[in-house]
Amino acid sequence: MLDVICLGILVVDVVGLTVDTFPGRGKLQLCDTMYPSIGGCAANTGIGLQKLGVRTGVIGKVGRDGFGDLVRANLDQHGVDARGVHTDEKEATSATMVMIASDAERSFIHCRGANAALHVFDVDWDFLREAKILHIAGHFLMPGFDGKDCAEVLRRAKEMGLTTSLDTAGEATRDWQELLLPTLPYLDYLVPSYSEARLCTPLYGTPEDTPHNVARWFQEQGAGVVALKMGEAGSYVLDKNGENEWTLPPYKVNALDATGAGDAFAAGFLAGVVNGYDLETCARLGNAAGACCVEALGTVDGVRSLPETLQFIDSQK
Repeated sequence: MLDVICLGILVVDVVGLTVDTFPGRGKLQLCDTMYPSIGGCAANTGIGLQKLGVRTGVIGKVGRDGFGDLVRANLDQHGVDARGVHTDEKEATSATMVMIASDAERSFIHCRGANAALHVFDVDWDFLREAKILHIAGHFLMPGFDGKDCAEVLRRAKEMGLTTSLDTAGEATRDWQELLLPTLPYLDYLVPSYSEARLCTPLYGTPEDTPHNVARWFQEQGAGVVALKMGEAGSYVLDKNGENEWTLPPYKVNALDATGAGDAFAAGFLAGVVNGYDLETCARLGNAAGACCVEALGTVDGVRSLPETLQFIDSQK
């Protein structure tokens, strides 16, 4: 029996550190180090959950190539159930060039690859029945799945008795709101970044563009609990009735690499849900997992076990 299945993007990151400026056209620039790393919201969140003691599986797609082998090897290494990972015979495994600046901020160049070929018929419903929570990881980066197909999967998952969750990723496009709206009535938890979430609402750029109002707008469209990741400002959580809210500051750490911090927050938050914690504690656990993540290079190496993460929270008080 699994606690959570993460359905979404699987990526290999090619990380360059440190990159504060970019070379001119036709020029060469050196960096301190460069390495491949597991990436993608489904892999990052799934591995993070597994490290936090939550039994986790993944549904996604890779290509028949070396990067695909690397994704499978990393999932297996961390004990994540990869029975739901399919191999696409035409598309290459998705990859991202990640350039990390000296202040740990990141810039990305992304190739959707096999993630763009993920469709509703790739969902293994027997596999999904083994889980308690379905988490969509990387909505907006799966053009063959986002929107109405995603909403149909969420609807059916809820009919099967699963709790549902969704996180977003990607650059803003005009159809964001149109893609996200169908999913909202079937979401128990919505856990996007505030910077992405606000772009999906008509509030963007107005005086009403606040975390509370953005969260309430999503709830008015049907979403349940809304947890917004706000980077250096911490996180904001609004309960499903829109009556209780928490704004939690971030934990102060020495950030080396912010890649994967948002996925680590999602992992920490969902680990709290699995363990029956109240919403404030779930958000604190999300903040802590994200803080631990940025202390190490890569998307998952900094994530700690649940006892270690709770100890970290106590040490920060």
